Amino acid sequence: MSSRFSCVEEAPPVEIFALSKAYKEDPFPQKVDLGIGAYRTNEGKPWVLPVVRKVEQQIATDVTLNHEYLSQLGHEEFSKSATKMLLGDGSPALAEGRGFGVQCLSGTGSLRVGAEFLIHCAKFKTYYMSAPTWPNHRLVFKNAGFQDGRSYRYWDAANRKLDLDGMLEDLKNAPEDSVIILHACAHNPTGIDPTEDQWKQIADVMEQRKLFPFFDCAYQGFASGNLENDSWAVRYFVSRGFELLCAQSFAKNFGLYNERIGNLTLVFKDSSPVKNVRAQITLLVRGNYSNPPVHGARIVSKVLNDATFYEEWQSHIKEMSGRIKEMRQALRSKLEELGTPGTWEHITNQIGMFSYTGLNQPQVQYLVEKFHVYLPKSGRISICGLNTNNVEYVAKAFYEAVSNVS
Repeated sequence: MSSRFSCVEEAPPVEIFALSKAYKEDPFPQKVDLGIGAYRTNEGKPWVLPVVRKVEQQIATDVTLNHEYLSQLGHEEFSKSATKMLLGDGSPALAEGRGFGVQCLSGTGSLRVGAEFLIHCAKFKTYYMSAPTWPNHRLVFKNAGFQDGRSYRYWDAANRKLDLDGMLEDLKNAPEDSVIILHACAHNPTGIDPTEDQWKQIADVMEQRKLFPFFDCAYQGFASGNLENDSWAVRYFVSRGFELLCAQSFAKNFGLYNERIGNLTLVFKDSSPVKNVRAQITLLVRGNYSNPPVHGARIVSKVLNDATFYEEWQSHIKEMSGRIKEMRQALRSKLEELGTPGTWEHITNQIGMFSYTGLNQPQVQYLVEKFHVYLPKSGRISICGLNTNNVEYVAKAFYEAVSNVS
């Protein structure tokens, strides 16, 4: 008799995990991993932020702490601090009690809770993603229950910049009450963000069409090194009177990747829905993971609420974002020194961890097979994988790929 589960179909591999596996198994000494979406030092090593080490030591010796359950909505001090970091100290939404946060399982879990709330409780039906976007957006919203997923134009491949006209046209044609996933900063995977003026145009169309913003904020502070700059778009939409959701992640800006620490911020026009919304989200969390973990929340909360720790943390995010900017400039300079065909200013016009290089699939395959430089088929690279020891090698590999493969 065959297994009851023989009907289960084989699932397609997740490209980024398959790529990481291939890289780890490759014995080539000069191999380069440009796929991993995690910060690396100039030595190519993971970095635990020194302020995180200090706070962890403080937590470890605090005998008043225990391992009791949190509530379904998580560590309240953490959520309040995270929401204030996003919206700003003087946010009217917070002062008026119409904005609040819910601790979730990093950015992904925040997106999932938010998506489930929108479709099951608020009865939204359609969502839009940028083309391209973080691949997990589609899976998260689909598994939350959304069946109508669409895309708006974003990346202008020919000119390697934002396709603002295409984006605005698609938003103008979106059905009323569509949920629009927007990247707050450091767009993943292109690295291209709208300017402040472009954000204003996007807000105009969304207001006219009665579209609902759902921001994904995975890189606040990590993108530019400035918390206010990286949350500008969210704060602007709130100032315009939009109701919105925002999924926050502390994986990148705190280096807390596996602690799964995130916050879902919700903002409404007035405080009247808050009680019922909190109750419904409590039930959603209760039926999913029951309550979130506390370790990462304690770390972030302590840093955001201690002036000395906070100042040190800000120096860390400036260091990380600064190294990324240096590597962008170094890669562009090397490519231009070599006379690599095409233009490469888009490398430094982009921001954050990722860059859409413009390389096509045959060129990517050439890089992997001949030079052992690993990156996804889309040509997206993680700038964090570059350092002063490998950037010249990578530039030469790019030069060969672009010159020899069409």
